[in-house]
Amino acid sequence: MAERTTRAPGAVPLALAEPATPVSAGWIGSLALASLAMWMASLTPLQILIPEQLQAIDPKGKIVALGLVSAFGAVASLLATPVAGALSDRTTRAFPVGHLRGRRHRWTLAMAALGAASLYLIGRQTTVLGVGVLWVLFSAFQNGEYASLSAAVPDHVPVSQRATVAGWVGMPQALGLVAGTALVVDAFPALTAGYLALAAPMVLLALPFALATPDHPLEPGHAAPLSARALLAAFWIDPRRHPDFGWAWITRFLASLAIGMGTLYLLYFLRDAVHYRDPAQGLFILILIYTGCVVLTAIGGGMVSDRIGRRKPIVTISGILMALAALLLTVAETWPAAILAAVLYGTGFGAYLAVDQALITQVLPQAKDRAKDLGIINIAIVGPSALAGAVSALLVSLGGYPALYAATAVVAAAGAALVWKIRSVP
Repeated sequence: MAERTTRAPGAVPLALAEPATPVSAGWIGSLALASLAMWMASLTPLQILIPEQLQAIDPKGKIVALGLVSAFGAVASLLATPVAGALSDRTTRAFPVGHLRGRRHRWTLAMAALGAASLYLIGRQTTVLGVGVLWVLFSAFQNGEYASLSAAVPDHVPVSQRATVAGWVGMPQALGLVAGTALVVDAFPALTAGYLALAAPMVLLALPFALATPDHPLEPGHAAPLSARALLAAFWIDPRRHPDFGWAWITRFLASLAIGMGTLYLLYFLRDAVHYRDPAQGLFILILIYTGCVVLTAIGGGMVSDRIGRRKPIVTISGILMALAALLLTVAETWPAAILAAVLYGTGFGAYLAVDQALITQVLPQAKDRAKDLGIINIAIVGPSALAGAVSALLVSLGGYPALYAATAVVAAAGAALVWKIRSVP
């Protein structure tokens, strides 16, 4: 039976309507697996594969080379998500095959395939320039896939189920690095094989979601015009016209900045302040604790938020937990304090991932621009990772680790407080 594009003559198309029917466990699982593969491919190379590759290519210049590759990739990520989102928002029924008639799934598959190809080709490069160019391309394609996958939640999930789904979909963001590390360190230690082991799942795990779940098509008459001006406008939403979206962007920016500041120098903190006997092993233990707490609270926090029908209290509690973790490291430079801080950070950030993402989907200005607007939110996620490095370095140089973690606590607490500026979501 052909999928209906409208509910009744003259009604809003399903692609632009507010979802009312809960999604199935299979839908959630297939989206979570596609997200996991994407995050594995995105997070693992910069932590393991690219540093090893640059060490072999240019041992003397590896530090600068890694910084440049990372920075240009971040710029590509910032630019790509709103643009890819704007393009998928305007994609109409032009592809005659099954669920690929919709406006998202074609982009998901295309971006996953191009990202996987770019990632595989990085492993075959023998110059810093080659690695850098292909990482920029991968970052753009990966964020294009992220734009279409993240838009699936407001496209298909009713508000009453949204935080639960966001928890399952957000949890792979934390799990991806651990799973990817295990894959390339233990199962596929050779460089080229490691890249291929990350690239292949991007496509293979995107296929079930793209081919087996609905994606509402959009008729041409309902698509916004596509122009260079429209693409430039993809990077801006007037906070005076949409204040709740503006406050949601600011709170996500502050939470992301707090996470970046709080985690960036943990290895050096363990070595220089805690004097842990094996800082690298200690960091891995903290990552495992943090990730376990993220997984549990992302799912549990989302379910609680949906059940009580409220977002802001849980977002506030999450931010306070992250602030307490940073405050603990400010006053106690010990291994037990670091473990407790990992628990607090993970518990707070896991619930935040689920509930704040659900909150954000409820303040998107227009249904026709869901993916583009979520791309603007992505700037508040990616941007702080670059800013955190400069801010953290300055704070450590001026006041040591206590200054860094005290400032992190202030930033996290500010994000927790400012969420109450949002009026339209309880």
